Amino acid sequence: MGLLQPHVRHGRRVCQADLIVPFRPLLPTTVRWRPIEGDGLEHVTIAPINDTATGAAIRASGVIIGGRGGSPYGVFYRIDCAANWAVLSFSVETTEGRRLALLSDGKGHWRTEDGLSLPQFDGCIDIDLYGSPFTNSLPIRRLELTPEDGTAKLSMLYIPFDSFEPVRDGQYYTCIVPGALYRYAAEDRAFTVDLPVDADGLVIDYPIYFKRVDL
Repeated sequence: MGLLQPHVRHGRRVCQADLIVPFRPLLPTTVRWRPIEGDGLEHVTIAPINDTATGAAIRASGVIIGGRGGSPYGVFYRIDCAANWAVLSFSVETTEGRRLALLSDGKGHWRTEDGLSLPQFDGCIDIDLYGSPFTNSLPIRRLELTPEDGTAKLSMLYIPFDSFEPVRDGQYYTCIVPGALYRYAAEDRAFTVDLPVDADGLVIDYPIYFKRVDL
């Protein structure tokens, strides 16, 4: 029997026996979540694409309606990712017509559609939309963490729907069960939650806040 060839993954050397892909290949899929309290809905379709101009291989198109925080909102969003789930672009637009759209090189460097560089977000590879269980899946799919990887500290580009002004947001992700359960924690550790995911790495339920809706 030949020796297993080592690889480098998340900065550590692993063998081929370790390279178990926790999620199935992505097929077009549509999911919905409802808030546990109050009215609202997130409806999103995620599908493979082949955009040779931008390099995008995955597209998520969704709508979110809700009222968390006391202010009702309704937004449409589109997120394009590379094959490794790194965000390359996103757009968010309210039903009133407010719009935010940014582009990334997939390595944490952002710019506007007009080409203006946004160095304040350097290092933010993933995005987090307010009230969206789907965007929790972006770092889960991109990192494919194992318990041996420990906890990953991330800088997220967070978009609140009240101001539409993106901000940096520190978050932690830890794999509890590969391909099944991941722990999210806020930067100050004031909020921690374990997120079960399906075979696509999409959040099933978000304890306290959201629950998956059967289609």
